[in-house]
Amino acid sequence: MSFNEYWNHIYKLDHELYSSTSLYWRQYSNPETWQFWVVLILLVCPLIILYFAVDRKRIFEVFFFGYTYHMLWTYTDLVLSRGNLFIHQYFITPFLPYSINITASLLPVGYLLVYQYCTNREEKNFYLYGILVSAIFSFVFAPLEKYVGILKIREGFNYLYLFLIDVMIMLLTFWFTKFVLKMKNG
Repeated sequence: MSFNEYWNHIYKLDHELYSSTSLYWRQYSNPETWQFWVVLILLVCPLIILYFAVDRKRIFEVFFFGYTYHMLWTYTDLVLSRGNLFIHQYFITPFLPYSINITASLLPVGYLLVYQYCTNREEKNFYLYGILVSAIFSFVFAPLEKYVGILKIREGFNYLYLFLIDVMIMLLTFWFTKFVLKMKNG
């Protein structure tokens, strides 16, 4: 196949995928389904909690941590879902990444509140709390999502891999935030 033939084939497949995803959403993940409302709640509720719980004196630092976490997990999720390993089967809209409620709200808010809590109290070890939160999300929340049918895990991917990815993203986010703070403070 030539360069242009490959791209024409990719465009065709992308169009077919988008059409299929839109049809699926209209039939199985629209506002008339309970799954849509669960996904919406998982998107909105953490943001409401964040509004009331965020330390406004450190809002930019804390939000930087959350934004970095969100971006790293969103890109990771895109790789996992494109590889058909970790798929959220119900979503707000077919236009956004399917797990946007988790990667843009639930996980970042959970971790940024842990970051805020631990960094406001010097005796609290962020690494310990972060690993504990990772374990809860990976070994309690993800299996619950799978049990109710919102999440599908395939092709050898498992909760341990999810836990390790979660810990790695948490560590990278923490270290990057500390690096940026060090650069800011000279």
